[in-house]
Amino acid sequence: MALEFGGQLRTWRGKRRMSQLQLALAAEVSARHIAFLETGRAKPSRRMVLLLGDALEVPRADRNLMLDAAGFRAAYASRPLDSAAMEPIRKAITHMIEGHSPYPAFVFDRHWRVLDANASGRAMLAGFGLDAGDSFIDFLLTPGRGPDLVENWPEVAHHLAARFRLESAHLGGDPVLERAAAGLAFGPEPQHGEPAKGGDLPPVLTVRFRLGGEVYPMFSTMTQFGTAEDIALADIKIEMFFPTDAACEALFRQMAAG
Repeated sequence: MALEFGGQLRTWRGKRRMSQLQLALAAEVSARHIAFLETGRAKPSRRMVLLLGDALEVPRADRNLMLDAAGFRAAYASRPLDSAAMEPIRKAITHMIEGHSPYPAFVFDRHWRVLDANASGRAMLAGFGLDAGDSFIDFLLTPGRGPDLVENWPEVAHHLAARFRLESAHLGGDPVLERAAAGLAFGPEPQHGEPAKGGDLPPVLTVRFRLGGEVYPMFSTMTQFGTAEDIALADIKIEMFFPTDAACEALFRQMAAG
């Protein structure tokens, strides 16, 4: 049974570890009003539901549930990426990943399923036995796959587990991401890379992929649509890899050339 609005508000406030006073300050309303909303003594306006959803960073699908519980229609749609309304978004994604060539770039959904990739990205996926629609999480959780593929696997697995936990927490708990984090958490403690000059750790985590009998170090950046109001679009991630040495750059150029 779906929670009433007050119950949903209280649940999300708990997930964000905010007191009624903290939420009131973030939303610029009184703590008394937050208390009345949670107990049902006051009914929120549509604007108030959206305001509190912003303050609590509630995912858009769950904001729709809050609106429904308060008696309002949904505010956020979930459009397929191949729909006409998403054509400018598809063009933007293509521009980003193709513009990143010859370095690999990948497009993932919330659960790290592959949506798209540029030429060098597709070549890398093929080397892993993956294609569009496949789950990168399932690939990573295949026994022995990570250590075989990545020379510094314990360090990378630790980083990925932390990332999946963070993403799950933002969503208010996601079973797929929690399963991935739990599956990657078991194993040897990571041995971090050699400190840079001056004793500090390197500025980024380098992933040392094993490919064709050689080891190629690389790092990545992650891009998301910061102003997304569509449910599905808000979950899309674009990961772009960069080489850290000449041999890795040569490999990327070779993969892009086909």
